[in-house]
Amino acid sequence: MRPKTKSCCSQSLLNALILALTLVFLPSCGADTPQDDSLRIGVALYTQDDTFISALAQSLEQLAQEEESRIGQKITLLISDSRSNQTTQMGQVDRFLARGCDVLCVNIVDRTAAAVIVDKAEAEGVPLIFFNRQPVDEDIQRWNQTFYVGASAQESGALQGQLVLDAWQSDPVRWDRSGDGVLQYVMLEGEPGHQDSLLRTEYTIQAITDGGVEVERLARDTANWNRAQSAARMTHWLEEFGEQIEVILSNNDDMALGAIDALSETGRALEDWPLIVGIDATAPALEAVAAGQLYGTVHNDERGQAQAMLNLSLALYAGEDPGGAVDLEDDHYIWLPYRQVTQDNLSAFRTP
Repeated sequence: MRPKTKSCCSQSLLNALILALTLVFLPSCGADTPQDDSLRIGVALYTQDDTFISALAQSLEQLAQEEESRIGQKITLLISDSRSNQTTQMGQVDRFLARGCDVLCVNIVDRTAAAVIVDKAEAEGVPLIFFNRQPVDEDIQRWNQTFYVGASAQESGALQGQLVLDAWQSDPVRWDRSGDGVLQYVMLEGEPGHQDSLLRTEYTIQAITDGGVEVERLARDTANWNRAQSAARMTHWLEEFGEQIEVILSNNDDMALGAIDALSETGRALEDWPLIVGIDATAPALEAVAAGQLYGTVHNDERGQAQAMLNLSLALYAGEDPGGAVDLEDDHYIWLPYRQVTQDNLSAFRTP
């Protein structure tokens, strides 16, 4: 019997097949790197379930389209939802870098993880913009191409407290239902230990007490910025404290709306509701202000933040001085102001 011999043609085909499969299954930065001159911005959101964050992302998309038409520069936004999971967000950052993004914009899930993201961006030479959820200054200062776009949590808390103080002092008969001169309140807080939660809580109460009003806290609890969780907390407090609750303070609008949901379920007449305030001035919150359910909120300028992020990204992509494109403080920070919103000035904030 003749011995079997290998076919050079068959072996070549086999080698080619193995090489093709290897190229398919191995990640390749080169395969994903853009060949055109578009500005590619990777945007990692902590969660799109947050009404304010979702609105900010929509504003960023709209502004990018407008800017693209105005300057003739193609702008590609790659937006991901981290679903409140830092491990997921780390993977998204890695993919943005592998795909050749020119700028990273990160709405960080866990601010203690910021240093790792800074190091990843620096290693690839990709400028990094944190936004809305502020890392510690030490991490921002870690690399000169790291920036933060947002608004001061202290300011939002102080303005919210001033809203309550003004209402309380202008109409004590309505809001001081017990007639004891003491403001009885419950506090709906964001994430446990989150900087914005802590500062908004602290400065809201400080503004009220600095105005000479004595306060009594009936209850406080976290609702993780979430409307449904807030409604559940508020339902329990209404059962426990009833009409003792004179003011409902909320670290954001979604939780304030959750409190409104709980009150609506009770069937209590609107004129008998506690005073409720939020922060963000989201579209649903503005509707609640118009309806008289939400006394007031504090406008967090999502469009202004989106515009600052875009202007900064364009400057960094062009190799220009970022200080010429945005108002930088301490070489790293872009701060947007807050504004109070009540029925008196509501028209200035609602879209026609």
